[in-house]
Amino acid sequence: MPPRQPLLTNFSGDKLPRLRRLATALIAVPGLMPSVSHAQLSGAAAQPQQTDAPWGLRLAPQLEEHPLLPGSSPATFVIGDQARGTADQDVAVKGAGELRRGVAVIKADAFHYDQDTDMADAYGSVRVIENGVLFAGPEAHLKVEASQGYMPLPKYHFNSNGGSGSAQRVDLLDAERSEFTSGTYTACQCEKPSWYIRGSRFDFDTGADEGVAHNSVLFFQGVPIFASPWMSFPLTGDRRSGLLPPTFSMGSTNGLELSLPYYFNIAPNRDLMLTPRLISKRGVQTQAAFRYLSPTYSGTFTAEFLPNDALAHENRYAIYWQHAQSLGNGFGAYVSYNRVSDQNYTKDLASAGNEFLNGTQTLFQQEAGLTYNNGPWSVLARVQHWQTQQGSTPPYGREPELNVKYAKYNIGGFDFGAEADYSRFRITTADSTEGDRFVFNPYVSYGIVGPGYFVTPKVQWHFASYDLSNISSTAPAGQPKAFTESIPTFSFDSGLVFDRSIRLFGDDYIQTLEPRLYYVYTPYRDQSFAPLFDTAESDFGLAEIFTPNTFVGNDRIADANRLTAALTTRFINAATGDERARFVIAQQYYFTDQRVVLDSTTPTPATSHSDLLVGASLKLGADFASETAFQYNADQHQLVRSSIGFGFSPEDRKVINVAYRYTRANPTLSNQPINQILVSGEWPLTHRLYAVARAKYDLDGHRFVDALAGFQYDADCWILGVGAQRYANGVNSLGQYTTDTRVLAQLTLKGLSNVDNGLVAAFRAGVAGYEPPPPPLPPLARFTNYE
Repeated sequence: MPPRQPLLTNFSGDKLPRLRRLATALIAVPGLMPSVSHAQLSGAAAQPQQTDAPWGLRLAPQLEEHPLLPGSSPATFVIGDQARGTADQDVAVKGAGELRRGVAVIKADAFHYDQDTDMADAYGSVRVIENGVLFAGPEAHLKVEASQGYMPLPKYHFNSNGGSGSAQRVDLLDAERSEFTSGTYTACQCEKPSWYIRGSRFDFDTGADEGVAHNSVLFFQGVPIFASPWMSFPLTGDRRSGLLPPTFSMGSTNGLELSLPYYFNIAPNRDLMLTPRLISKRGVQTQAAFRYLSPTYSGTFTAEFLPNDALAHENRYAIYWQHAQSLGNGFGAYVSYNRVSDQNYTKDLASAGNEFLNGTQTLFQQEAGLTYNNGPWSVLARVQHWQTQQGSTPPYGREPELNVKYAKYNIGGFDFGAEADYSRFRITTADSTEGDRFVFNPYVSYGIVGPGYFVTPKVQWHFASYDLSNISSTAPAGQPKAFTESIPTFSFDSGLVFDRSIRLFGDDYIQTLEPRLYYVYTPYRDQSFAPLFDTAESDFGLAEIFTPNTFVGNDRIADANRLTAALTTRFINAATGDERARFVIAQQYYFTDQRVVLDSTTPTPATSHSDLLVGASLKLGADFASETAFQYNADQHQLVRSSIGFGFSPEDRKVINVAYRYTRANPTLSNQPINQILVSGEWPLTHRLYAVARAKYDLDGHRFVDALAGFQYDADCWILGVGAQRYANGVNSLGQYTTDTRVLAQLTLKGLSNVDNGLVAAFRAGVAGYEPPPPPLPPLARFTNYE
């Protein structure tokens, strides 16, 4: 039997000989297919290469779309084993029939094509491919150029996201829109999909990348888990308006919580999320979260409202607004407004409802300001107010503040600048000192830097003027309403850098030895009449010991006549420049005792030197890293503070962190020590199951400060995450710590939605180095499985 000779027929209408016409068109057919931008080459690599004479064939490295000239139409090609028909009118094909017109392809065991009506009737194993969508069924009846027609009992597949399904019938409305009757849809590409949507009708629009299911039910592992009369979903990874998967949680304070978010994709730079939240013990809360973005401004606005709380018996609300605005020419503006209805709002109703908590927020900032930044100038004008909740100390608000900074660097070797600040301080606490303060802080320094050394002398001056409008009854006797302060400070910073080449553990390293001396002199000035508007005692650490003032803020300038000595050695990989180890030891030496204090009831103890500070950091390969710091009082032979931590991460999604923190009891801590150990990690239990945990334990109080435990199961088409958290929830009327428990579950159906209800955010915040499950593979290109 001779080999099959396919029949090729061209309905193009031009006058070229048939074979030449056919060869030209067949070569051009792939070029009519649309291209995918992210898969395309560029530059010289994208240009066709000549294979023979200039008028001959060329080798194209990629498929490209060549739009038709105005007024022209694409050729139509018919291929099959047997054919009969009338020239330029119709043709009937049997056996492996194909019809191609532009980007549309129809394959069937047999079909009839009428050129006058452009109608194709296909029968037997029909496959219709157009615009990246495949339809397969027993028969099809289509107008080829208009991409209109219908197909009974179709199966379909979207190349853009791998979505597929079946239906009783599909009606093709045009090249982008189709309507399915009594069908299913899933983006799970397994042989037996883990999830799918069943609906009475599906409307698909590949141009808008959107699908809509009517009278739909969402099935997971064959079990219905959600039903809706209308459900929309994206056909790509782009954002689309529609219902998002519901989220569930359970806590000891609120009971069962159920949230059903609806997402509005208003514009590419604006969206809105409306979330009704059913709280079994309290009622129904509604949350609206609006985000906006433009070249000159951006922000978020969130509002929450719970009418007639069943437990608190009152209406409860929260408002959070963050806005940033560029006004041009260096000017800007911002707003940060946060307000809640009552003292216990964040304790009872955390923002976003289902998020795990990290402590309880007790301060809410309400601030608006204007900024200016241009060269050496930096200006801030703002109004700041605070809303405080029970258990917190209200800070002073600035109503208003004007702050101006000027700084110039390396002008003939000199650095100089100044800060001027005017603030009117107000506070919500009764019987508190309030008033105005003006501060002027100029400085000048001169840096001398040479090979292996540096020397930097610096002179600065602090001037402050107070005008008090109200004086507290607890103020010092004879407190004046108006007074000024003038305090100079001189500092001298110097250091040396030595290095040598050494070999350790078979690798070459550069070891440095870096001694540093820092001297500060500030004469004593009585500042006991100055209120504490924005000032607190600075921490004592390796960063703070090289600053001239032991306080932060402008209400106290510590008198000083001290020298800080430090010695640092580093080990640097000679081949990569990576710092693999660092060791530091530092101590301050006092030539006179410090007399300026925050509170006269707690004077600074007399001593000739500070505690000894020791720090170390190690990085052993790419897997292990550690940070350690100690503060030791040699006179009393006491460990004042310590912090020890290390992290181990041999592979992606494998991490273990261990940390220990100790601080000796002191008046600042209400004479209660901090003695805590923290363990956190993420680790695979099986190929798909990952455990995530965090625990902070108070060794003295014998209690968990907070604990988090959960897991994530990463299947081919879905991700299931479950977590439980025990967290601190304030202090009761007896001064005892209170705790709460929350359980949260999250099911993510890949290809349908990817919304975090707080579980992934909690894992990321609680475990340093945590990595969520990887996203699904990117969609196939339009030319993948090209037919």
